[in-house]
Amino acid sequence: MKFGVDALVELLKAAGEPTRLRLLALLSAGDLTVTDLTDILGQSQPRISRHLKLLTEAGLVDRYQEGAWAYFRLKQDGDAAALANALLGATDVNDAVLVRDGERLAAVKRNRAERAQEYFNLNASEWDELRRLHVDDGAVEAKLLELIGSDTVDALLDLGTGTGRILQLLQNSYRRATGIDASRDMLAVARANLDKAGVVKASVRHGDILNLPLDGNEYDIVIIHQVLHFLVQPEMALAEASRMLKPGGRLIIIDLAPHALEYLREEHAHVRLGFSHQTMAEWLTKYGLTVEKSVDLPPESSATKGLTVTIWLARQGANSSATPINGSADQTGSR
Repeated sequence: MKFGVDALVELLKAAGEPTRLRLLALLSAGDLTVTDLTDILGQSQPRISRHLKLLTEAGLVDRYQEGAWAYFRLKQDGDAAALANALLGATDVNDAVLVRDGERLAAVKRNRAERAQEYFNLNASEWDELRRLHVDDGAVEAKLLELIGSDTVDALLDLGTGTGRILQLLQNSYRRATGIDASRDMLAVARANLDKAGVVKASVRHGDILNLPLDGNEYDIVIIHQVLHFLVQPEMALAEASRMLKPGGRLIIIDLAPHALEYLREEHAHVRLGFSHQTMAEWLTKYGLTVEKSVDLPPESSATKGLTVTIWLARQGANSSATPINGSADQTGSR
């Protein structure tokens, strides 16, 4: 972390004001809106907005739009972010002003969690019904962790993040992460869950999986978890995912194997009744990805007419051959 004199002075000017330093401390704990910050600091909205504008222009804070709302968070990477973290590291956590800000922040997050829980409760029965059709989520998550491995990557992207579960599960696997979802209600749930889990290095944003509001070639891992079967053109989502990956980056898809449960179309908005290994491999190849592994996880009881979950691991620009797996046993051929 090195700065020229003029650049360093400008950064210190941006951060070196009591309200702006308090804002940096608050934004280090997650994404907040101007309204959130106004409630916490007890200052007018124009004043808070002006301070945020200065911090954003200095590169200390990121801003992104979500409908009518603008969210802010402490910048996660780069020299300016390192300086901000150094300044915050030098503050006294027992400072009365910062303690009071923290208490008000906790109240804002509690209100956020209560609103999110209301939405979650309204939809919980539908999600529970779908979970009963396939293998336990724990088995899927364990296999996902195994495929990713123990190495920590710089950046991870979760497309269709939903409740933010993948961002929580993999928090030890990345230095920073972004979750994208088209539902603002689900984003509220995800933010509440990340707050509760204390995950501050991940943020969630509103966006269209077919037209992502992100620059390409930024992520080491992209995950698409149980999303593609809702899409009319799932291959377009794969094209966007491929665009997001750094050279050699990995794409992990978790979705359903082909099945015949037609009622899922009408009752649960499923557009596709699963995906075969062959179809997935053809799509991925089209967008410059090579399947390295595919894992089938069948329902726990063969007596029930359930759904098999498949996990595909593909790499950008790789030349590896596919290794289909059924549970823990190898299999050959495609469905």
